[in-house]
Amino acid sequence: MKRATKRDRGLSTDLELPLTGDRLTVAGLFAGIGGLERGLHMAGHRTEMFCEIDEAACRVLRHHYPSTSLERDVRDLRSLPKVDLVAGGFPCQDLSQAGRTAGIQGANSGLVSEVFRLLRSSKPRWLLLENVPFMLSLDQGRAMHYLTESLEGMGFRWAYRVVDSRAFGLPQRRQRVLLLASRKEDPRNVLLAAEKGEPPAREATGVPCGFYWTEGLKGLGWAVDAIPTLKGGSTLGIPSPPAIWLPDGNIVTPHIRDAERLQGFPEDWTAPAVEDLKRKNNPRWKLVGNAVSVPVAEWVGHCLREPGNYDAREDEPLAKGEKWPRAAWSMGKGVFQARVSEWPVRSPYLGLRRFLRNPPAALSARATEGFLKRARSSSLRFQEGFLDSVEAHLHRMLRDARLSNIETGSAAAGT
Repeated sequence: MKRATKRDRGLSTDLELPLTGDRLTVAGLFAGIGGLERGLHMAGHRTEMFCEIDEAACRVLRHHYPSTSLERDVRDLRSLPKVDLVAGGFPCQDLSQAGRTAGIQGANSGLVSEVFRLLRSSKPRWLLLENVPFMLSLDQGRAMHYLTESLEGMGFRWAYRVVDSRAFGLPQRRQRVLLLASRKEDPRNVLLAAEKGEPPAREATGVPCGFYWTEGLKGLGWAVDAIPTLKGGSTLGIPSPPAIWLPDGNIVTPHIRDAERLQGFPEDWTAPAVEDLKRKNNPRWKLVGNAVSVPVAEWVGHCLREPGNYDAREDEPLAKGEKWPRAAWSMGKGVFQARVSEWPVRSPYLGLRRFLRNPPAALSARATEGFLKRARSSSLRFQEGFLDSVEAHLHRMLRDARLSNIETGSAAAGT
């Protein structure tokens, strides 16, 4: 039997484990560009059907999975194919801190109710949902109450856990809720058994630091030796990737190919989304920002095949009205807080400088000026030397623009 090492699995390098568990069939709802499904595929599972309404995302799916059935609108599905696992990163726009915060009944995030409709007439072994952790606190956790109560009403046991993409070797601080449920099996052994604990905080000296140049008044999204969460950007697909403060003082934004890699995809995974890759409303940034990090899904896929043994003896009941914790579970008799971190594994971590391969773009003078104005007027505390570097970067960009205009004018005069 071929043995898959943890190095192959992207989890660690110190132990070999056989992958002997069942290979599952998957129905991917709200599939996007297939982050969940690609990770599950890398763990040995097979997707039987995608469902995705966005045309640009569908072009990506058709290119990479030409033989897999593709449905367009979950609301039009009358039933699910006979599969072992139903997976979906349902829309987060109404649940995200950066979105509309309309809540679980919003027009987009409320589509998760279609999943429950379909589950009433199908019997998959597992359900896997993914979304933003802000839903744990938004509207006193109403979204989580709706999700868990709906699952319990259909006889599901469930467990959820917030995980950080950095745990899987990606220099992107991206926390996401993974919710796993089953009518017959124990989801705790899949999601909660592995635990490495968050490593010590990194020092900002001498390493790139990511931040949101679109903010500056109330927050920054500061990430040491990483970028903050990639976002989908505007509804028009106008990119707004995080900026990176390099040790040499320059302020840049990552290339789209590195953004894909920061989500665990190969370079140009989203290239089939558009014919003209230089168009300003290029949807690739939106597609990448909305995707599920592939190594996270791969880890879940491996744990589904080889569950651990979760020890719940120290877990305590969650009191009624108490805030949702970062991890919890229910086997049908109350909700319990799970004392696990956002780091179930600790994969080798390259760091942002070594990770980036493609030439970054300098943050424009206009974007830099806007950020600097907001930052200077805010009460936020910044890393020593950071705002001075931002201001120096602005002066360089303005100087280069003036020189370019002079050269252009001289060339025009010469003709």
